Amino acid sequence: MKSLRILLPLVGLAGFLSLWEAAPRLGLVNAAFLPPPSVLPAAFWRELSSGAWLEAIRSSLGHYVMGLTVGAALGVGLGIATGMYRPVESLASWVVRLLRPIPGLAWVPFAIIWFGVSPAAAVFIIAVGVFWIVYFAAHGAVRTVDRDLIEVADAFGFRSGPERLLKVLLPAATPGILVGLRTAIGQAWMAVVAAEIFGVPGLGQRMMQASSLLATDIVVIYMLTMAALYGLLDTAFVALQGWLLRWRA
Repeated sequence: MKSLRILLPLVGLAGFLSLWEAAPRLGLVNAAFLPPPSVLPAAFWRELSSGAWLEAIRSSLGHYVMGLTVGAALGVGLGIATGMYRPVESLASWVVRLLRPIPGLAWVPFAIIWFGVSPAAAVFIIAVGVFWIVYFAAHGAVRTVDRDLIEVADAFGFRSGPERLLKVLLPAATPGILVGLRTAIGQAWMAVVAAEIFGVPGLGQRMMQASSLLATDIVVIYMLTMAALYGLLDTAFVALQGWLLRWRA
């Protein structure tokens, strides 16, 4: 049974690649629009040897890390504040209702007006995309902390806001916050493309340049690159999450 669980995904992947290869080779689709996977290694080598691939990754990772850090920090901070204090939640409630439905792409014109076509604009768009996910995760995690824990903390004299936060709320809310952060890691990658397709250097810009030349093999290379980078980051975060929550075992 264990060997079957390992074999079936490999069979599925092999079948997918075979169908993909056959479709353009048999003329079912135009190879200019969907290149067969057999041409991808040569395309990857061209990008790698020219230095474009590594430079695009370096630029995008810089935007990604900065945007994720800013958006997550603001989301966690405001989420905890509104979760802890009802007046703060009431104060922010209509602002949240007003801004939350606005798609991240709708902020692109303002990002360009405020920051120009620059890395700062990309960081802003990514941070906006991340913020709401982390905010609601942190807010919900704090709100669902067991009231008995808070009463026990009061009994032990942890009545001030900072003491209650550090001794009770933050440890209890950490699992929920980490779930939101893991979701934000994926959302931030989607925001990277939105942030860079308008000319900011990085993976998104390179994809748009290639698509304008109908170099779809290059487009696929960068799509797979983003998928691989996300997989690595998600795996690393899961390991970090397990380490941070080892006390629950």
